[in-house]
Amino acid sequence: MMKVLITGGAGYVGSIVTEELLQNGYQVSVLDNLQQGHRDAVLPEAEFIKADLANNESLDKIFRSGKFDAVMHMAAETVIEFSMTDPKRYFKNNIVNGLTLLDTMLKYDVKKLVFSSSAATYGEPTSIPITENHPQLPVNSYGESKLMFERILEWYGRAYGLKYIAMRYFNAAGASDKLGEDHRPETHLIPNVLKAALFPDKSISIFGEDYPTKDGSCVRDYVHVRDIAQAHILALTNMSDVNGEAFNLGSGQGYSVKEIVAEAKRITGKPIRVEMKPRRAGDPAVLLASRERATKELKWQPKYTDLETIIDSAWEWMVKHPQGYDV
Repeated sequence: MMKVLITGGAGYVGSIVTEELLQNGYQVSVLDNLQQGHRDAVLPEAEFIKADLANNESLDKIFRSGKFDAVMHMAAETVIEFSMTDPKRYFKNNIVNGLTLLDTMLKYDVKKLVFSSSAATYGEPTSIPITENHPQLPVNSYGESKLMFERILEWYGRAYGLKYIAMRYFNAAGASDKLGEDHRPETHLIPNVLKAALFPDKSISIFGEDYPTKDGSCVRDYVHVRDIAQAHILALTNMSDVNGEAFNLGSGQGYSVKEIVAEAKRITGKPIRVEMKPRRAGDPAVLLASRERATKELKWQPKYTDLETIIDSAWEWMVKHPQGYDV
């Protein structure tokens, strides 16, 4: 049985990757400092280790006793709103702490890593759909930190024999039966739209309705979090064949902000208050992934691609957990 350490495994994507790994017979240890994650998001079948990647002594102890076969590195500073005003948060957490993890892995001869990267490494798109060969010109420190770590992995692969795969997420969405999305603050569109349906005092803002799209609002690529989890398992099982590669994780389909709101209204049967606001600086009209490489090389076939399935799963979880975890 392969033993996998997941950093950031108490977070949204990490918890559901943990769930899928457990269902596929893996032994899982979750490392999280609970700064943004939730203890209740870690299933009891997984070992939970409360620790911080910045603590060398803790990491040393964890790896000395853990005997891990591979690491999935999902711990990161992700709250985009601070990425322009406080870049040191991103570089410290996403680069410095990441290096501490890599060096500890090498020390204990753990040389397989699946890295949670981001479509934010691409920056403003020059072509649609975005392939993995698209220029990487990040427009915020979050995207820059993810790109820098991808480059670090390449050098660690060359010099130290580290095997790695980078997964560039587009917009993770949806929920499993047990686990869902609970960020604080919540910045993702779908949960915020659903909160506006669940709580009458809340509203959703649409920033711009004059984009060159079908209805004037921005179009984005939403990928179900369970499909993301399956892609991570495929990355682990195909590591020897696709070592050093990066893969887009997107559905390859685009939905506008207004379409998200309309579908949420239909599924929930609730009114949703919408406030129209001016465009935000730096918001591209369309962000759409090409997932051809993941389909060809990982044999990844997303199962939950339609918008109804994505929103319905998120709504079911939110109705059961109106205040999220830890409440």
